Amino acid sequence: SMWPGSLGMCATFSPEIMKRFAEIGSIEYRALGFATSLFPMVDVGTDPRWMRFCYTMGEGTKLATDMARAYCDGFQTSEGDAEICDGWGWNSVNTMVKHWPGTGACNEGGRDGHQGYGKYAVFPNGNFELHTLPFTEGAFKLEGKTKVSAALMPDYSACVGFEPDGVGSGFSRKFIQDMLREQQNYDGVICSDWGITHDEVGVYACKGKPWGMETKSVAERHYKVLMAGVDQFGGNNDRGPVLDAYHIGVEKQGEEWMQQRMRTPPRRLLTNIFRTGLFENPYLDPAHTSEVVGCPEFMQEGYDAQLKSVVMLKNHAGVLPLEGKKKVYIPERYVPSYIDFWGGRIEEQHITPLSKELVERYFELVSTPQEADAAIVFIESPNSGYGFDEEAARTGKDTGYRPISLQYSDYTATHARAQSLSGGDPYEDFTNRSYRGKSVKTVNKGDMDLVIQTKKSMGEKPVIVAINVLNPPVLSEIEPYADALFLLFDVQRQTILDLMAGKAEPSALLPFQMPADMRTVEEQAEDTPHDMRCYHDADGHVYDYTYGLNWKGVIDDERVKKYK
Repeated sequence: SMWPGSLGMCATFSPEIMKRFAEIGSIEYRALGFATSLFPMVDVGTDPRWMRFCYTMGEGTKLATDMARAYCDGFQTSEGDAEICDGWGWNSVNTMVKHWPGTGACNEGGRDGHQGYGKYAVFPNGNFELHTLPFTEGAFKLEGKTKVSAALMPDYSACVGFEPDGVGSGFSRKFIQDMLREQQNYDGVICSDWGITHDEVGVYACKGKPWGMETKSVAERHYKVLMAGVDQFGGNNDRGPVLDAYHIGVEKQGEEWMQQRMRTPPRRLLTNIFRTGLFENPYLDPAHTSEVVGCPEFMQEGYDAQLKSVVMLKNHAGVLPLEGKKKVYIPERYVPSYIDFWGGRIEEQHITPLSKELVERYFELVSTPQEADAAIVFIESPNSGYGFDEEAARTGKDTGYRPISLQYSDYTATHARAQSLSGGDPYEDFTNRSYRGKSVKTVNKGDMDLVIQTKKSMGEKPVIVAINVLNPPVLSEIEPYADALFLLFDVQRQTILDLMAGKAEPSALLPFQMPADMRTVEEQAEDTPHDMRCYHDADGHVYDYTYGLNWKGVIDDERVKKYK
């Protein structure tokens, strides 16, 4: 079935919807043969630039905590005839909550720990503990009978000032053995994130991520992971270095101790297999799979959740909903070729946002602004890259470090730190990773141009802008040209038609702040939520956390009171 993305689920501000998604998701997962989910991702989205911001539970710690609990309860709990024991059963899916200690969004400058240029998490305000709360108060304190998330994945990053050995979280005895195993009494499976024992091949390459252990051997890295308290090596199917690590352990700890250490992970892993019934019945019924996965009932529930996830930021002069079968113009969107996060080239795209057949269920689709009563412009949040210029670093032009921009027009980081808070890598002969004074361009600057040109062509007729959001954009460049403004979070575009036509009413709220400009983005602290100046629109509304509109105006309901 089709549901909103993580930010969209959080924009509903409804743990009940999240739990229902998880209940349906668990049934569909099991019907497809999956008994473990590598989610939820509960890192608190404290830096709006982070590449994985769209997969977070938003910027609010309390909301992220409640959503984490709802997700794990829904996926893990089996009831009635489906229950085998203690809430586990035929509909249960083990959840792997990530990325402990929840500090993924704290990487300096909004960069990401998959690459060496983003390996360090920083804490300008010392807010380390708040990032652990969705785990300790959410995923570890479930309301259902399964009680705690079955598995956990540590973060890649090295937490500056909080990890005494300077290593990534998957190597950290403090974070895993001390904080999880002993302080939290956590006995679930801990699986390292992928490739932390592999060799680094350059700060820009998404290969090995042995942060803090770059100069150690592969066997020594495996031993460090074992000593930290990890059970499973993500991305490694080679037993050789595991056996080498065992022999290192025998030499240092003694054979009896190491034997016991190696027996513990199988117990945890087998527990997750046994309690989901895979020992008794590992088979699928293809007829049941066809009947359940994507069935009309589940699809409808998913679509209803999508409608509840779309945030309406602006509705100038009550232009929406549109009455009657209006003539609408929907311009084509163009995106030039670019390199994605994983280093692959995405070819240029000419995108037709909606099919004529779908639009004409609601409105009459016309081909020019002159014919139209209203225009709908579909765009995406700005994409300026990921904070590093590989070519500049390779050729020695400069360090390669660049800002990550949330505005559409060209950006120069005049207000960035002159001295970075972190640095150091075997492939770099410097430690200052500052990008102050450096400039970037967005791949999709054309989205801004499309909005402006459409408004100019439409004149006084309304322009509705729908932005699919991966990161919170600076809206000063496009909001003045939009009569109505929606934020989408990986939902079907049909939702906009239903909302525009008044077949549904907007009810979602912002699960993050919308920055006033890039200066406030640079000056906010990577580890701190709700610390930006928020954008004020032409109608006097402030795009702050929990803001959203319905047909009557600014929403002020129990959700706002609870989570603001």
